Amino acid sequence: MSFLIGYLLIFLARVADVTLATIRTLMVVQGRKTQAAIIGFFESGIYVVALGKVVNGLDNPLNLLAYCLGFATGNYVGITIENMIALGNLSAQIILKTSDNTELINALRENGFGVTIIEGKGIEGPKDVIYVALNRKDLKKLKKIVYDINKDAFITVNSINPISGGYFASVKK
Repeated sequence: MSFLIGYLLIFLARVADVTLATIRTLMVVQGRKTQAAIIGFFESGIYVVALGKVVNGLDNPLNLLAYCLGFATGNYVGITIENMIALGNLSAQIILKTSDNTELINALRENGFGVTIIEGKGIEGPKDVIYVALNRKDLKKLKKIVYDINKDAFITVNSINPISGGYFASVKK
């Protein structure tokens, strides 16, 4: 029974440290130094405990298996959590083929999105390009609004940091 607890400890420690590593990486990319440092402290401690348990039991291949399964699961859990908290800001560029995009522009603005329209030139002639700065958690809402009104829209998205000036509101509706 104690060997099962050992495997479970290795597995759970690895899930925890890899999950923390995923979130810490996001914090580093976003320039959140304090949060990244705190997460890194706990991540490294957990990692050393898990690795020590495996290294001290190299004669048991199930320790290594638990370690590897924990790593794989930690990646999955970390990405899932990161997608749920959706930290960060994005810039979306919406390229439209139609000439009258008033309905879409109004719908975006009514839903709290700041909209800037620029005329672009594509292979088929002039096109409106709509720029929107948004919170990452609002991307799904933006896409739904756009595709409900214009199924042929082409959307590209980039991470942005920092934001200053202009209109940038959290979507609250």
